[in-house]
Amino acid sequence: MEPAALKFFKDLLNTPSPSGYESPLQQIVRDYVADFSDEVRTDLHGNVIVVKNPGAPLRVMYAGHCDQIGLIVQHIDDEGFLYVQPIGGWDPQVLIGQRMTVWTESGPLLGVIARKPIHLLTEDERKVVPKMKDLWLDVGAAGKEEAAKRVRIGDAVTVQLEFHQVLNNLAVSPAMDDKTGCWVVIEALRRAGKGRKKLKCGLYAVSTVQEEVGLRGARTSAFGIDPQVGVAVDVTHATDCPTIKKEEEGDVRLGKGPVIHRGPNMNPHVVQRMIQVADDHKISYQLAALGRASPTDANSIQINRAGVATGLLSIPNRYMHSPVEMISLDDIDRAADLLARLAEALDPSHDFTP
Repeated sequence: MEPAALKFFKDLLNTPSPSGYESPLQQIVRDYVADFSDEVRTDLHGNVIVVKNPGAPLRVMYAGHCDQIGLIVQHIDDEGFLYVQPIGGWDPQVLIGQRMTVWTESGPLLGVIARKPIHLLTEDERKVVPKMKDLWLDVGAAGKEEAAKRVRIGDAVTVQLEFHQVLNNLAVSPAMDDKTGCWVVIEALRRAGKGRKKLKCGLYAVSTVQEEVGLRGARTSAFGIDPQVGVAVDVTHATDCPTIKKEEEGDVRLGKGPVIHRGPNMNPHVVQRMIQVADDHKISYQLAALGRASPTDANSIQINRAGVATGLLSIPNRYMHSPVEMISLDDIDRAADLLARLAEALDPSHDFTP
């Protein structure tokens, strides 16, 4: 992975983007693509659409959502403690004891999420799984007046954003879901059509918004682009850790390559073309089965307008929707190469009708 591409990835991970609050991250995307895209636009929903070879009759859309799960401030009590609603799906247990950032108009404000110490919990309380309403955010304010000077109702909150590399070229950070996918589609567009490899399709890489609250950005951006082919890039559960049964969830491992999905949400010709491209270029990949509509942008893309020939490429991710999501840097690098080579292999003569 080139140093500039790795820096771009880290910049994405270190920039807040809860659903509905993606604007700071989208500026990072616009700045990065300025030198290698033919066209960049941001629609009214907030999706950033980056284009190479606009005007080509075959339009290919790559979508990776840039929004992350987060929290939103809904109440400040008289003592200055903040109460929150979730943005997206949280297990409240993973939030207890976390350092948090409230993204206020005057700048980031550090706080912590806490509950009553174990010493003070009754026997019955120790047996109860806490709910979001049982937690509070402490920013150190002396009371409501001081807290309200910095925090407004509706301010977004994230866990503290930190990127760390561990053994075997693995990386840990909040929001690997799905800033990995956002990085992959933008990086694939950068790599596609370089040198003598001319694109015969129009390639549209989209940093989509609000996936975590209903696949919303993919729906609006796909309608605007009207692609014939679309590939969503998201994370999928890595099953190479304790307590996950492979016979129930499949065998998906970090570092073994991106995951190509098969099933009713995926067009069989797109799937086979992705597999063929990976084989031709000796890009390692894994296969996974999905017997229902995908809970990713692939769902919205497939049923856009009169239908889109859709694929789903996923990045294996341990500990999804937690502050310690873990992925392989090798997997995202391979995913970007696979999609770059796929775009180069497509032309208007291909028929994706099942």
